Amino acid sequence: MVRPAASCASLNGTDLSAIGGTGSTVTTAEETTSGGIAVCSVTGRLMPQIHFQVLLPMDSWTQRYLQVGCGGLCGNITLTSGASAGCQVLNDGGFVMAATDMGHSGNDGSWGLDAQQRRDFAYVAQHETAEAAKALIAAFYGQAPRYSYFNGCSDGGREALMEAMRFPEDFDGIIAGAPAMLFQVQNTLFHGWQARANTDAAGKTILISDRLPLIHRAVVAACDDSDGVRDGLIAEPAKCQFDPASLICANGTAPGKCLTAAEAGVVRKFYAGPQDAASGAWLTAGQPLYGSELNWQGVYVADSHDQPVFSDMIVAPVLKYLAFDPARPDMTVDDLQFTLSTLDDLRPRHPLFDATNPDLAAFNAAGGKLIMWHGLADPHIAPANTVALHKAIEAVLGAEATAGFERLYLLPGVSHCGGGEGPSALDLLSPMLAWVEDGQAPDGVLTSSSAETSSFGQPDGGDAGGHHPAMQDLGVAPLPAMTRPAYPYPHVAVWTGQGDMKDAANWSKGPAAEIVATRDWPGADLFAPYAFAE
Repeated sequence: MVRPAASCASLNGTDLSAIGGTGSTVTTAEETTSGGIAVCSVTGRLMPQIHFQVLLPMDSWTQRYLQVGCGGLCGNITLTSGASAGCQVLNDGGFVMAATDMGHSGNDGSWGLDAQQRRDFAYVAQHETAEAAKALIAAFYGQAPRYSYFNGCSDGGREALMEAMRFPEDFDGIIAGAPAMLFQVQNTLFHGWQARANTDAAGKTILISDRLPLIHRAVVAACDDSDGVRDGLIAEPAKCQFDPASLICANGTAPGKCLTAAEAGVVRKFYAGPQDAASGAWLTAGQPLYGSELNWQGVYVADSHDQPVFSDMIVAPVLKYLAFDPARPDMTVDDLQFTLSTLDDLRPRHPLFDATNPDLAAFNAAGGKLIMWHGLADPHIAPANTVALHKAIEAVLGAEATAGFERLYLLPGVSHCGGGEGPSALDLLSPMLAWVEDGQAPDGVLTSSSAETSSFGQPDGGDAGGHHPAMQDLGVAPLPAMTRPAYPYPHVAVWTGQGDMKDAANWSKGPAAEIVATRDWPGADLFAPYAFAE
């Protein structure tokens, strides 16, 4: 353990102008506790208005630094680390930890009218926070961190990838969960379609959440054993063949046991996604997968016909202030056109906000390691995006080189950044430490059922946005507690055929599988190498 070489109070007022410009400084520095660990808590401002917090352990630092990403449109500081359940180094206070609000407060998006604040959100805030934290580490302990890590999910996953792509020497190991890497399309055409698809001509919601258990049961009944085992989870959604029309009410069907034609039409639209009417071209890389239905609640399926949904709330500010150049402050979700022209209109800010550049040669050359992960039941961000980036990296750098520094894990039944029916508690931070520090490349990782929800990566920095425990809310009995290994894409876990299916010991690494189908669409070139905008 490395002890401080200076007092906590001495960090107060530290000049950070060399990092953030004139006026950048530490605003507070005080000894306190965090999670039972004695720390020096430092807050500061990088000009014009990037705020950050750094927690420096007083007695337990192991020369490691961990920066945590921020979900949604950020606007707050959260130091929650996900995908690290049971990581002993983390639990023992071995990391200096830091996070930033990314240069603004609140989620209304109006800050997007300011060019500097757009840049701060896109890439500047996380990079400068890393530089500031490392400067404070050196001042406090008298030495730099030996190893630096980044862990983020959702937009935090986008931020993680942006660091690897733009600043390949900032971090030795980066964990990117459910990354909102395709920011432009994700927060316009994807969520805009999900919101509009579930709205009738009078503006009322068509499909409400009490129908979701019916749909989910039918999907599981049709597709559960497509992966060779009936366990309530769909591990290979690409194999699933389910037609929502099969649930349309027939004469004599008991109420509550079927869908109206309009409701079935909404479900079909959810799975399919938007198409350009003139050409038939798809306008997203992918859509929510079979098995995700319970997690639609609150995201694009409300509890009543008059309740707002997350998709509307995330699309509105992005359309007004962020997605287009110039801004369209009077635009509403109802104005959004699902056309190739709209996709083209999103391209100018692709090099600013998106983190889809597959050319990670510089990150690899710097010795960086990357772990991506995605729940297959994620309603917010299509897993196809993450698969597309993985394939693009392999296409640019080659499969062998990619295998030397990158891993992708796809988790059956897991929702957005955690939760869902599947075993969502996992620790990717410990394998990352072993990979970076000891050269032990990860293979199988253990996942387990979790009754806990987490704010990690959630769109509003909290437990809203559909992250509440839908199974309980909808009266669905949870699946039995289980443990299960997850293996790097494209491999799936397979049951040995003997022993308890709920025990990870009875599962092994299976053959390569498609898992998630990818499709041709006019935005596929967004995953080709490009020059970032400054």
